Amino acid sequence: MPGVFDRLQTKIEDRNGQGGITALDLADLPPALRKIMRLMLRQIRMGYPQLCAAVDSLPEDERIPRVDLDRSLETLTSQAWLTRLGEGAKAVYKVNLRAKSGSSLAGGIWASLDEKLKK
Repeated sequence: MPGVFDRLQTKIEDRNGQGGITALDLADLPPALRKIMRLMLRQIRMGYPQLCAAVDSLPEDERIPRVDLDRSLETLTSQAWLTRLGEGAKAVYKVNLRAKSGSSLAGGIWASLDEKLKK
């Protein structure tokens, strides 16, 4: 008979298998990858030329060389932080956000308020 911890572990593994990111995951990224993800989160979807232009517009001490940018994009794509459509200069990158789980809280709140208002 599976226990609470077994069910919790299964739930965690299921979420990890979904891919995608949450805001809390960004803190664990190395600085260069975190910088790219911050740029990507502003637009959600960017073509490679747009991304290069965004990196070039950063202050000089924060810019990422193209070789490192390409390597970082490959890493973020392989780790499911980004999805890539196309190849090379025609590639389009999109942030892979994790689906949010539904909340049953709102229904309970409104039901309670309705009952209080009826009294």
